[in-house]
Amino acid sequence: MNYDNIEILFAEDSKDDAALTVRALNKSGFTNKLHHVMDGAMALDFLYCRGIYESRNPKEFPKLILLDLKMPKVSGMQVLEKVKSDPILKAIPIVMLTSSKESPDIEKCFELGANSYIVKPVDSDNFFNAIKEIGMYWMILSQPAH
Repeated sequence: MNYDNIEILFAEDSKDDAALTVRALNKSGFTNKLHHVMDGAMALDFLYCRGIYESRNPKEFPKLILLDLKMPKVSGMQVLEKVKSDPILKAIPIVMLTSSKESPDIEKCFELGANSYIVKPVDSDNFFNAIKEIGMYWMILSQPAH
């Protein structure tokens, strides 16, 4: 599979949340260049061209990373910390998508460099609209750092 020209890297372990997010992005026209991974370790493998992604072009980066906070193997917070501490990757906007409203989680994510923190609404219509807005803002309206 060709992993070049991926614009959105989406890391989410919940199949239901992933399906809803992909459906919302699809309705907005953003899924043709989206790559979904099931955990933080796979997200890092993708970004650093390791494992199954070793043939990916290391000079091509996603324009946006959507990260679930609580994932197996490597958490979203650990991925956030690694990416934002890497001089090559730190300019990529990262939106945390999570069900955690815990103040320490929110504060820590922003401390580590998250660009946005979205609490997954229980109401699927609200979540659907929030995802569409995220795609519109980060992929169309926001200007990249590089």
